[in-house]
Amino acid sequence: MSRRDIGTDDMRVKVRPGKGSRPRTKIRPDYSHCPVGFVFSVDRGRYHVLLEDTKLMAVKSRELGRGAIVVGDRVRLNGDLSGRKDTLARIVMVEPRETVLARSGEDADTVGREKTMVANADNLVIVTAMTNPPVRPGFIDRCLVAAYDAKMRPIVCLTKADLGDPDNVIELCEALGVTTVISSNLPGDPHELGYRDLLELINGQTSVLIGHSGVGKSTLINAILPEAERLTGDVNQVTGRGRHTSTNMLALPLPAGGWIIDTPGVRGFGLAHVEPDTVVAALPELSAAIEDCPRGCTHLEDAPECGLDLWVKSGSEAERAFRQLRLQSVRRLLVSLKSAQEKPWEVFS
Repeated sequence: MSRRDIGTDDMRVKVRPGKGSRPRTKIRPDYSHCPVGFVFSVDRGRYHVLLEDTKLMAVKSRELGRGAIVVGDRVRLNGDLSGRKDTLARIVMVEPRETVLARSGEDADTVGREKTMVANADNLVIVTAMTNPPVRPGFIDRCLVAAYDAKMRPIVCLTKADLGDPDNVIELCEALGVTTVISSNLPGDPHELGYRDLLELINGQTSVLIGHSGVGKSTLINAILPEAERLTGDVNQVTGRGRHTSTNMLALPLPAGGWIIDTPGVRGFGLAHVEPDTVVAALPELSAAIEDCPRGCTHLEDAPECGLDLWVKSGSEAERAFRQLRLQSVRRLLVSLKSAQEKPWEVFS
C-alpha cells in the first residue's frame, strides 16, 4: 500500500488519519409501541404532556426538527414516564394531525412562511369585545378565513355586551351561518350567563380561544373554569389596546371532557398561505358552484365568468335573495384575505 501524500517528505510530521465513510443504516427505530400523550403546554423548549393521568415534562428528539410540536399534538413518548420532579420524557413521534390552525409570518424574515399554532382542535372561538377595545370586523373576517382553512368550526363570542350593541356583529355572521354567543360581565344583565351557552357548544371537544388583548379571554375561562385562575388585565385608555396577561398557550380540561386552549392576545394574523378556493369550499353549497370557474379565479366581484355569479341567479326568488347575502359575505371574507396577503400588518381595520 502506498504511503499517504501529506504534502511533505518529512516523516516527523504527524498527520491525523482521515475519517472513514461509514454508510448510514436504512433501518429506523420503531416507536409504534410507545404510549401516546397530549401536549397541553409548550414553554421554552420544554413540552408539558398529559399521559393518561400523569403530567410529564418532555423534550423533543433531535430527528423531529425545530418547531415540529405544538399545543394539541398527540405524541408518542419514551424515556422516563414517571412524571417525578426533575425527570424528562422524550417525544419520539408526532401522530398525524386532524386539523391545523396556522398563520403566516409577518416579519421581514418570516413573511409568507406558514407557522402552525394549534393542532387537532375542533372549534375556533373568536372572542371580541363590544367596546374597550372596540370591535374590529376585519380581524373577525381574518379569523373566519383561518378557521375555514383549518377545517375548524368558527364560533364568535361577543363579550362586554352590556357596553355595546352586538346586533351589527351578529348580522356579519348570520349570512355565513356562524354560531354567535353573547356574554356580559354585568350582574343582572340578560347575557350574564352567556359563558354557559359557550360551554354547551364546546364540551367534549377541543376549542381554541383567539382575540386581541383585553377582549376578555381570560375572564371567560375563569367563568367556565374558576379553578384556572387566569390573570386578567385592563385596557390601556390611551391606545385602546389590552395588556398581555397570557404569555403562552395553555390547554385546560373541560368539566364534561374536551379542552379549551387559551392563547396570548394577537396583534396580527397573516394569511399568505391560504388560497381563495379553500374559503369558498368551506361552504358546501358553494363548493360545487366554483367547479365551473376559470383557472385562477379570485371569486371576487370583478372576476370574469365566476361560477358564483351564475349560482346566485338560480333558484326561487327567496333562494336568490338568501344566496345574494351569502355571496356578499363570502366575498367580504375574500377581500379580507386579499388585504391580509398584500398588507398583513393592517389587522386592526
